[in-house]
Amino acid sequence: MILTLDIGTSSTRVMLFDERARAVLGIESQIKYEMRTTPDGGVEADADERLDDAERAIDQVLARAGQVNIAAVASDSLVSNILGVDENGHAVTPAYTYADSRGAREVDELRARLDEETTHQRVGVLFHTSYVPARLLWLARERAEIFQRAKYWMSLGEYFLFRWTGARACSYSVASWSGLLNRQKLDWDADLLAQLPIARDQLSPLVDHDTPVGALRAKYAARWQTLRSAKWFPTMGDGAAANVGSGCIDATRIALTVGTSSAMRVVIPSPLADGRGDEGQVPYGLWSYRVTRDLELIGGALSEGGNLHEWMLKTLRLDDVPDLERALGALAPAAHGLTVLPFLAGERAPNWNADARAAISGIGLNTQPIDILRAGLEAIAYRLGLIFGLLRGVAPEARQVIASGGALMKSPTWIQIIADTLGVSVIASAEREATSRGAALLALKALGVIDSLEDLPAALGTRYKPDAARHEIYARASERQEKLYNAVVKKAEA
Repeated sequence: MILTLDIGTSSTRVMLFDERARAVLGIESQIKYEMRTTPDGGVEADADERLDDAERAIDQVLARAGQVNIAAVASDSLVSNILGVDENGHAVTPAYTYADSRGAREVDELRARLDEETTHQRVGVLFHTSYVPARLLWLARERAEIFQRAKYWMSLGEYFLFRWTGARACSYSVASWSGLLNRQKLDWDADLLAQLPIARDQLSPLVDHDTPVGALRAKYAARWQTLRSAKWFPTMGDGAAANVGSGCIDATRIALTVGTSSAMRVVIPSPLADGRGDEGQVPYGLWSYRVTRDLELIGGALSEGGNLHEWMLKTLRLDDVPDLERALGALAPAAHGLTVLPFLAGERAPNWNADARAAISGIGLNTQPIDILRAGLEAIAYRLGLIFGLLRGVAPEARQVIASGGALMKSPTWIQIIADTLGVSVIASAEREATSRGAALLALKALGVIDSLEDLPAALGTRYKPDAARHEIYARASERQEKLYNAVVKKAEA
């Protein structure tokens, strides 16, 4: 068996998978929570509360599982988060997440110091508040007292494993999401570190996904006796795990995930894997992350997804409307006359404007709350369409989009909107928890149980075919969104 830990933005989930990467029914635990937000754009979590959530979830799963042979623990996490840890191994700062938009001034500072395009090709990301370099500069300036107390800087997944095993280790996958990994050398980037108020040894040693991080400390070995002999693999980025778990492990399939946030990604072989030297070019507007040393992940992400859906449900008081999904599906495409910029937490791909904010244009006396909700779902589809267009340049042979993520799987209407917007079929993953399954698959490969990730194909579900007429309607609506973007966001920049 493989025990998986999925550390998400809105919940932590622990599951058990067998040697065929099949979830063991009835043996799982999910603990929900909310990130703490602040009026100035902060989005953070109490690291020790999240640690306690993870430990309770593991307790519950082990109690339900009984005496089973658990060979490994594999974890994935929301990425682009960071926290400070003192010399005693305790968190001294909150965990600051990718959605925290404070640090815009520090982004400008980095752009003034370094050539952004050169850095983009070297580390795979553009300067943005969601990444670690700007966050560290902001912390040193605005939270100087707690900044000085931190001996180490690490992500939530690293922190959990550090507390449980005493070992510091960061996978190439998680490191790539920080904006600090040199993608050509697979090492912390020296040029960026020279601009930051931390030393290299304050970051965790880098390892690949198949390197166990250490054995459980005595306290936890006594608490989790079933896990005493298990291998603990380093935490992976949740996006990388989602690609693997949904079967998007080569350039023929593009993965679409809509959970709290949204992303589209494609896996390509790393030129480093076969000795070809430097990595290829990253298209402007996209990022290059890592699945493993040998697999590169090209894509783009939005800070919005299920969070916009939930915000609209609560704000518009639609969360108790009966048969809301049917009512949404009955609305004609873009017939509401609304144009929405969905940037509740700033913009990431493709323009990476952390200062962008949400806007709704076209509201009239006949506008109903459900119209605004439908317009919000369509707005996210249009932003995903921009990412999809860029990805087709990286993976022209991609013929399928495989969709996963809790927020999207609850709404067939939303999947159809995206298929119609992209103009290609979108196939719903039939894997109930594709991200956790991806973590389990990577662990099975690391253990030698399977030779290749292709050995256990992912199950696929409903295919949503695009409608040509609706595609044309959405193309025009997407153009209106771009005009609003230029009028509101770009004008504000000027």
